[in-house]
Amino acid sequence: MDIQYIYKQIVESNIRYLLFDSRQLMSPYNSVFFAIQSEKNDGHQYIPSLYQSGVRYFIVEKEIVSSHYPDAHFFQVERSIDALQELARIHRYMFDYPVIGITGSNGKTIVKEWLYQLLREDLKIVRSPQSYNSQIGVPMSVWQMTEDHQLGIFEAGISRVGEMQHIAPIIGCDLGVFTSLGTAHDAGFEDIEEKAREKSYLFYQAKKIIYRKDIKEFDTIVKGLKAKGITWSFSSDSDLSIQRIKEREDGEHGALIQARYKGKGIGISIPFSDEVSCYNAIICWLVLLEMGKENSWIDERMKLLEIVAMRLELKKGINQTKIINDTYNLDLTSLKSSLQFMETQSMGKPKTLIVSDILQHGNQAEHLYHTLSEWLNHEFPINRIIGIGKGIQSLGALLNDDIEAHFYPGTTEFLNEIQQLNFKEEVILVKGARKFRFERIVSRLEQQAHRTVLEINFNALRNNLNAYRNLLDTKTRIMVMVKASAYGAGLVEVAQLMETENVDYLTVAYIDEGVLLREAGIRTPILVLNPEPAGFDGMVRHDLEPEIYSLKQLRQYYDFYHSNHDGVPKIHLKLDTGMKRLGFEEKDLSALVLYLREHPCQLVSIFSHLAGSDAAEHDDFTKQQIIRYQRMYQRISAALGIRPMQHILNSAGITRFPDYHFDMVRLGIGLYGIASTDEMKQKLQTISTLKATISQIKDLKPGESVGYNRGGKVFKPTRIATVSIGYADGLSRAAGYGKYAIGLRGKKAKTIGVICMDMCMIDITSIPDARVGDEVVIFGEYPNIEELAKCMDTIPYEVLTSISDRVKRVYVLD
Repeated sequence: MDIQYIYKQIVESNIRYLLFDSRQLMSPYNSVFFAIQSEKNDGHQYIPSLYQSGVRYFIVEKEIVSSHYPDAHFFQVERSIDALQELARIHRYMFDYPVIGITGSNGKTIVKEWLYQLLREDLKIVRSPQSYNSQIGVPMSVWQMTEDHQLGIFEAGISRVGEMQHIAPIIGCDLGVFTSLGTAHDAGFEDIEEKAREKSYLFYQAKKIIYRKDIKEFDTIVKGLKAKGITWSFSSDSDLSIQRIKEREDGEHGALIQARYKGKGIGISIPFSDEVSCYNAIICWLVLLEMGKENSWIDERMKLLEIVAMRLELKKGINQTKIINDTYNLDLTSLKSSLQFMETQSMGKPKTLIVSDILQHGNQAEHLYHTLSEWLNHEFPINRIIGIGKGIQSLGALLNDDIEAHFYPGTTEFLNEIQQLNFKEEVILVKGARKFRFERIVSRLEQQAHRTVLEINFNALRNNLNAYRNLLDTKTRIMVMVKASAYGAGLVEVAQLMETENVDYLTVAYIDEGVLLREAGIRTPILVLNPEPAGFDGMVRHDLEPEIYSLKQLRQYYDFYHSNHDGVPKIHLKLDTGMKRLGFEEKDLSALVLYLREHPCQLVSIFSHLAGSDAAEHDDFTKQQIIRYQRMYQRISAALGIRPMQHILNSAGITRFPDYHFDMVRLGIGLYGIASTDEMKQKLQTISTLKATISQIKDLKPGESVGYNRGGKVFKPTRIATVSIGYADGLSRAAGYGKYAIGLRGKKAKTIGVICMDMCMIDITSIPDARVGDEVVIFGEYPNIEELAKCMDTIPYEVLTSISDRVKRVYVLD
């Protein structure tokens, strides 16, 4: 079907949202759904439920029986993703204002957001939400363009050859920005030169390209392009020649950057001093100079640059509340993303929005708050709003009567009355402009705990789940292990995320864990591995499904069920094929089959557990287990005349024994970032980062000692730091006496002396710029959890599950 015709139909129907993920549906009557087919999923299966929800426009690859969907509009194309990109390209060229296109290995989002901060008072800007820079993210970003805007700023990211050729025509940038060239996504390219060349395709129609001249691979490519290269570097042959970077001279924190531009000496001051921030600021500086801005104007704006919130945080709050902390900046684009996240976290609980005036936005105030009211009344309905500032108060008259509204002139006035608002058992989104200092609100609302935190990255969890999903046939189900508080990551929070990701089963160790999930609103089927008779009633009442591993246990459960409930009980049979832990052995099968014939049950699955699937030296034993499992399964299945689900593979088994995925696989430690093969390690991301802070710094003389029993003696001048984590938090005493090194300012600092209950000491002699209050990383990207496990002579499982409950969990979404 002609794409121009489809575009005309969509625009005339006031379609505002391009939808490819049915879980993100917010405004059905203003959305068009793209049914994208892939090897692992088929978007067409979601059409019936989306139609029931109110969606009426669909881009499809298959012929649909339209009579099944009265008043729906189906546009059949060859590939839905191609149609998505072409529709966005057509939309882009409906507008003739300038567009800045940004790419590079790192810094794209920071540069984009800083350019927005610097220019938002003067221009109406449309930009990529968050880091929407992919084959799908770019079209969705460009679709936001309207005739009200005056400038577009879009970022583009690629991970393999050929991708930029699809993205570049959609952005159609006039001014190109190349931020950096590094190792991110190296696997998709033969070498660094190929990566630079592929990224350069973004600028095929740009008039100017801004980049660092001493990135030789890119500099060579630019010389072959039509666009004019505008460069910066520390050498004199660049358009912006950086002379010096030093501390600010006005007494404020940050850096003074001095340079020469068109023969003149100029400078700017920024409120950051780290190298990466300085380089990103230099890129923005050169963009503004090329846009014709006076340097005195630029300098004043640069001093006001704010931290870019690359992620929002999910924290536990007072009175069983959840706090979504997104307080660094505020505009309609980022607010919409935060409201969408709040929808996924509410699980039926009341929703409260705490929001400030939306400052320095291109839209007129009346239009701005009208848009926000539409969202809150219809697309993202909330129960209560707390507005802080003078402008936000006009929102009150636009809200539905059933939304409880409170307005305050400032943050201090709100904090003075916060106790009267009775925050309890609700989800609270805190979203404010930087000047309102909403971090004070978050501090009052969150559960108080000491400064050691375990950060859990939701994006990494999604990545790891999808890394394993991509190994499976589309018909193979996936069961996710959330026992032991999701390996220390947080039972309810991880389960909620997995439910939004449509996993097929969740697994817990004990009944009370399953009950907690049901009480939190989880509806995904739940398997209980160790059901105890005392909890049978709660298990049945909360629709939990037991693992049955012995005839005695089966009799107990069957008798209980039929004494108290109608129907037949759901059960999962556990077979012992060599683990010698729990399960029926082959000698037990005759009695088991006889009992099940006389006492019918809904036998959901028959499964077993591998003892050494992660180790090649045990492969023969593993294969024997699988053969024994298949033999036992066939015997039960044939005797009962049924075929329950089969599953035997854990995380390591999924990757190492692909021929035995059967009906379902069980994903455990792999979800949490730990892999047994080098190939899988490249695909998984770190989900947990254990952080603490430096409480005090001391300088020791030779002969002095550190800690109990004078365990850490020094023989030369030594600087030490006391860190807010000890063995009561989960850092084992085995990590003391210099046997482990934690991360500080990108370096490693060894422990010194013993690990105490609530703190430990580290040697920071080689890190002279360390300061009290600095964040230290116990494990994460650097150092990683395997290093700590090796030091403790254990496995990552034990490290993760040993993190104390007093360590605050913070959930982040990049």
